[in-house]
Amino acid sequence: MRAWYLIKIHAWTKSPDRWRRRLALVATVPLNSKARGGSGDSVRTLRVCRLLLDDRDAMVVKALSWALRELAKQQPTVVAEFIEFEEDRLAALVKREVRNKLRTGKKTL
Repeated sequence: MRAWYLIKIHAWTKSPDRWRRRLALVATVPLNSKARGGSGDSVRTLRVCRLLLDDRDAMVVKALSWALRELAKQQPTVVAEFIEFEEDRLAALVKREVRNKLRTGKKTL
């Protein structure tokens, strides 16, 4: 990604609009989706995730879970370490869905 694009995505994380904050996370999904040409980009994905860790808007929380689950397909160890390190700041839904993904390969049991 070009620098201007990253600046825009990071700006979206600070938006009062829940949909822009969600979009910042959703923009990381192609980086980690084989079907979309991604090969796993934990640095950029986790940078955006960290910016929205404390956001409790339901749409943002769901997108955070999605972004981490997509990265977990490519780099499960990195995601497991992130979940462990940021456990106190993550929403319960994110921890549950991502841990299920890491353990079973599915979002829910």
